[in-house]
Amino acid sequence: MLQKLLVFCMITFCAFTLHAQAPFDTIPPYKKDNRMPAFKIMRLDNTWFSKEQLPKQDYTIIIYFAPDCGHCQHEMKEIIKNIDKFKKVNFLWVSYKSMPEISEFYVKYEISKYPNMFMGRDLDYKLPSFYRVKMTPFVAVYDKNNLFIKAFEGGAEMKELLPVLKLN
Repeated sequence: MLQKLLVFCMITFCAFTLHAQAPFDTIPPYKKDNRMPAFKIMRLDNTWFSKEQLPKQDYTIIIYFAPDCGHCQHEMKEIIKNIDKFKKVNFLWVSYKSMPEISEFYVKYEISKYPNMFMGRDLDYKLPSFYRVKMTPFVAVYDKNNLFIKAFEGGAEMKELLPVLKLN
């Protein structure tokens, strides 16, 4: 009798375990919902910044980056080099790195000179999970209605980005 009870318990446990392990959804949320995700990032001055605070522009580009990433630094240099073409574009630079590292990046590239650039830390790690970021920089482009247009994993070259924004 004890053996039958033990076998029953093991079978029941295995069945519950298999049921609890639902298959992992391989499609990132941004590909299922074309709306810009809600976000709340900590800015360098320790204030919060959210989607609702973005100025109205023709486009918003969210760049998930790491300050010590060479490709991210290249992305910033290219954007700054072409900044005159991005007058109607918000840039939201978001990182998981420490505030001192983000601050160093901010100072190095003189971000304060660009009123359309916002930078901070995603303390809740919501954006990388929404985009399922595998590498930095991850670039997501949204239109004036905050609807998704295109993503660039590993960064966007200007020859690819500018036509998407119709900013040649």
